[in-house]
Order: sequence, then C-alpha cells, then structure tokens
Amino acid sequence: MIARRLRLRRSRDFERVRRRGRTVADRLLVLSVAPNGLEHNRYGFAVGKRVGKAVRRNKVKRWLREAVRRFHPVLEQGYDVVFVARGALAERSVTYHEVAAQVASLLRRAGLMRTSEGDATEAGDGST
Repeated sequence: MIARRLRLRRSRDFERVRRRGRTVADRLLVLSVAPNGLEHNRYGFAVGKRVGKAVRRNKVKRWLREAVRRFHPVLEQGYDVVFVARGALAERSVTYHEVAAQVASLLRRAGLMRTSEGDATEAGDGST
C-alpha cells in the first residue's frame, strides 16, 4: 500500500499534472509528471473502462501501485506522477511483469530514475 501522503487524490491535482506536466507514452501506459514543491513524490492512477470491467481495472491499479512502491526509493523526489492506463491493458495476455517493465521504462524516459543503474536493478525492474 502506498502511504496516504504519497497519493494524489483530488481531481484538480490530476488535472494540473495532465495540463502542466510533461508526458511520456507507450503502448500500455501514459505517464505525466509535474513538480509539486514537496520533498516527496505523489502518485495517481487512472484506469478507465476501456481497460475492462471492474475486476480487471482493480487488478491493473494493484499492479501499478506495486510497481511504483518498488521503484519509489530510487526515484527523484518532488514530483506529482500520474499513470493513465491505455485500452491495450484489457488484453488478457498482459502480465504484471510487462506492466512493471513499462513503468520502469516510462520513469526512466521521464528522467525520474536516479542515474545509478544498480539502484534500478535492485528495485526489481525485471530487465536483465
């Protein structure tokens, strides 16, 4: 579970990140990042009905939260980060490991991953 202070909860915070932040996208996910002026990151997850019914959407949210929980210690701090799930996550063949690898890739492309490669491997990004 991600601590309450690390969660984005208000729709206006999501909207601010999506409008003012920089965005990086891939096949499964879209990542938006904006500075938040705090000493820690805050994370938000948006999984719409295109991803599937409630059971699938909740599973995808759990996967995203777990991936973020694992990477949080090796990320630059002071940002609001929003993950938006794309419809491609509705495919039954998509696994947690693919989602975690995509999260790591997007965080790296957004410049949030600290430079030490050893940190990313220890965090369990799944790449070898």
